[in-house]
Amino acid sequence: MERIRVDTLLVPGPAGTIEVLADLPAAPRGVALVCHPHPLFGGANTNKVTYTLARAYAELGYAALRPNFRGVGRSEGRHDHGEGETEDMVALIAWARERWGEGELALAGFSFGAYVQTRVVGRLPEPPRHLTLVGLPHGLALGSGKQYDTPLLPETLPALLIHGEHDDIAPLARVFDWARPQTRPVVVIPGADHFFHGKLALIKTLVLRDHAAGR
Repeated sequence: MERIRVDTLLVPGPAGTIEVLADLPAAPRGVALVCHPHPLFGGANTNKVTYTLARAYAELGYAALRPNFRGVGRSEGRHDHGEGETEDMVALIAWARERWGEGELALAGFSFGAYVQTRVVGRLPEPPRHLTLVGLPHGLALGSGKQYDTPLLPETLPALLIHGEHDDIAPLARVFDWARPQTRPVVVIPGADHFFHGKLALIKTLVLRDHAAGR
């Protein structure tokens, strides 16, 4: 297996510096942007699900970027309930395109990070090559007090939706409410909670398999 280097980058963004962990293969085929869970509840770019997604994409040959959202680590600014975070991610993609070229673009996110990525899709001139949404908190995300009305995705954009059977933070029923009018399949991992304890290897396998299938 190709060796993957991990660098820490400080990238200029709309609200100041964005701290990024970059999982880098020797010759990236493109860029994968991977977003972490809710920053007001301990979410950061070192989250295990976020790390698992980034490693999967790095093994697929992408420069996998794990930014910290506003106010986390060395990222400047204050939490903005997805508004400013979306602006930051669009800016980070533009920066990454300048650094690694106009190769393939993949987006992935876990929990709040998945919600942000659905917003990022609508801000891009072209859809990403690959999209993975894990533990999407559509509707009321329990405990946050924030209503996440997740945007619908373009009909032509395939997406891998992964959810835990026993997710008590982002209820499975609400994800089906979002996916149903779009006729989008949801991959449900039996026995998994919101944080996918003991199921991380399966998430990685699903991403690798989905990408190999040409989605």
